[in-house]
Amino acid sequence: MLSWNVNGLRAAYKKGFMEIFTAHGPDILCLQETKAQEEQLPSALRHVDGYKAYFSSAEKKGYSGVGLYTKQEPLEVRYELGKAKFDTEGRVIASDFGDFILFNVYFPNGKASKERLDFKMEFYDAFLDHLDALKAQGKKIIICGDVNTAHKEIDLARPKENEKVSGFLPLERAWIGKLIDHGYLDTLRMFSDQPGQYTWWDMKTKARERNVGWRIDYFFASDNLKDNIISAFILPDIMGSDHCPIGLELEI
Repeated sequence: MLSWNVNGLRAAYKKGFMEIFTAHGPDILCLQETKAQEEQLPSALRHVDGYKAYFSSAEKKGYSGVGLYTKQEPLEVRYELGKAKFDTEGRVIASDFGDFILFNVYFPNGKASKERLDFKMEFYDAFLDHLDALKAQGKKIIICGDVNTAHKEIDLARPKENEKVSGFLPLERAWIGKLIDHGYLDTLRMFSDQPGQYTWWDMKTKARERNVGWRIDYFFASDNLKDNIISAFILPDIMGSDHCPIGLELEI
């Protein structure tokens, strides 16, 4: 399965999104920051041969949004955490595949203001509470998407310069640590401890050309899925967004 913050699905469509999608043919493709209501999308994006498509959009047009394409129809699809102030922003698609529940999430960005940072941290805590309740029932869980935080110094090119920037603040990083402590695996780090593996680059400074980036997109899996994980990877050569896709391979 693949996960990708496309930074506008309609914009990505004009940059060859369908060719990339077709070439890789994942069983599941999760998208974040679609920035569109479903009815605003071209028919080719709403109806892809061999896939069921699901979209959750923000009430505010051109903002946030997540999408899911899957070859296997889920048993159930949900679009909310149960708190109105989060659920109006189109940030979650939770799909139950029986063997696992997949959360495709576009986590809030805290850079705009103190209020948005507070909102981000509230969302983090509400989301983890939701996960804990499911995991207590013995559910197997996968979380993917743009978490909007780099966990450790290895996860961004310039940690010292960004210590006071949202996305690398101690309280944000501590939440990822808490998620891991609650029994979730950072799947990429199961296979690679190498630096320089980033998923987002600042377009204005042409940072991608120099690989001055951040790893803020993740696949996390509950520890009861550990034996099912075959590989986790980043696809940094795929263009079309300021993020690149990431992947996870499972054997169920």
